[in-house]
Amino acid sequence: MIHAITINNRTEVRTFFMNQWGASQMVVSSGTYDCASLDGFVWMNGSIHGLVTYVIRHDALEIISLDSLQENKGIGSSLLEEVEREAKRHRLKRLTLITTNDNVHALAFYQKRGFRLERIVTDAVNVARLEKPSIPLIGNNGIPLHDEIVLSKQL
Repeated sequence: MIHAITINNRTEVRTFFMNQWGASQMVVSSGTYDCASLDGFVWMNGSIHGLVTYVIRHDALEIISLDSLQENKGIGSSLLEEVEREAKRHRLKRLTLITTNDNVHALAFYQKRGFRLERIVTDAVNVARLEKPSIPLIGNNGIPLHDEIVLSKQL
């Protein structure tokens, strides 16, 4: 059910991002990414039910996006485990990711899986909004979106 993102499924991946987020562009403090062109994995059962994208830099694999269409079915966890295996295949020392200050669900998800809070990038979302004005001012649970939280996991 989990497959690498390849030329054969890039169109489906781009469509997934357009349907879920309205665009495949991600602007975070570590860079601007076209998620549909990144390396990653898809969880498929006829169609994409989840996907994860990443970049490798230096000694770390940075997760850029992780999406699951069905909560509590193990899709996100399975994709995260696959990314961890990929990092180990590359002999990397850690996984990193960035989420926003409103995303308490993601913070719980990742911390339960061994990630630790590494740092807060104050005003990072405000800066990203200059490049991508479609980033909302208010996020989950009515929380104003301003900052990024960097999490990491040692391998």
